[in-house]
Amino acid sequence: MPESLKTESLKIVVIDYQSGNLRSVAKALETAGATATVTGDPALVDDADALILPGVGSGPAAMESLRQRGLVEPLRRFVSSGRPFLGVCLGLQLLMDRTDEGDAPCLGIVPGGVKKLPAGLKVPHMGWNSVKLSQEHPLFKDIPQDSHFYFVHSYYALPEDDAAVAGITDYGLPFCSVYARNNLVATQFHPEKSGTIGLKIYRNFVALAAESTGLREARNS
Repeated sequence: MPESLKTESLKIVVIDYQSGNLRSVAKALETAGATATVTGDPALVDDADALILPGVGSGPAAMESLRQRGLVEPLRRFVSSGRPFLGVCLGLQLLMDRTDEGDAPCLGIVPGGVKKLPAGLKVPHMGWNSVKLSQEHPLFKDIPQDSHFYFVHSYYALPEDDAAVAGITDYGLPFCSVYARNNLVATQFHPEKSGTIGLKIYRNFVALAAESTGLREARNS
C-alpha cells in the first residue's frame, strides 16, 4: 500500500462540541484501523483529511455550542472542500436549514428541515430498526440490504432533494435514515452502537478517507 494510503497517517477529526457520543465514535475508528483526533479546534477541522460530526440531544443547544466554538464556518468550508464528511444522528439533523425543535436555524448545508416524529409513537425512537438502501455508496460497501442499526432520536431530517436520500427507515412513517451527496454522508442511526455491521461502516469511511487523501496527494505531487 502506498504511504499516502496508510490509515495510521490519516487526520480524521471527530468534532467535540459537548453534544456527541465521542468516546464510542473514537473507539470505533480505532477498531477500524485509524486514530481519531477528538477536538473542537477550528484550525484542526480545516486541516483534517476526513471529518465526523456526531451528536445527541437538543438541536438548538448543539447549534449554540458550535457557534460558541467558532465551528459553523469551518464545517461549511470542510463540506465544500470535497473531503469525506460523516454526520451521525444529530449530526445529520444539524446539516439542515432549520429544526422544528425550538424553531431554530441549523447549519444550512443541506436544504431541508427537521421534523418531530408523529404523535402516537413511542418517542424517542430507540432500538434496532432496518435501513432500506436506495443507492450505492462506498460507505455502504458490503452492507446487506435491510440491515439493522441502532437508533435513538425524537426528530428526523426531511431533505428537499429526494435523490440524495440514500436510505429509508420506517417508524410510523418512512424517514431519511441515510443522506448521501458527493463527499457528504450522514446517518440518523448510530453506527458505533450497531455492532459488527456498524463497525463495517466506519471501516468503509476510513478506506474512503484514505483513498480521497491519496488522490489529493497524487494531484498535488
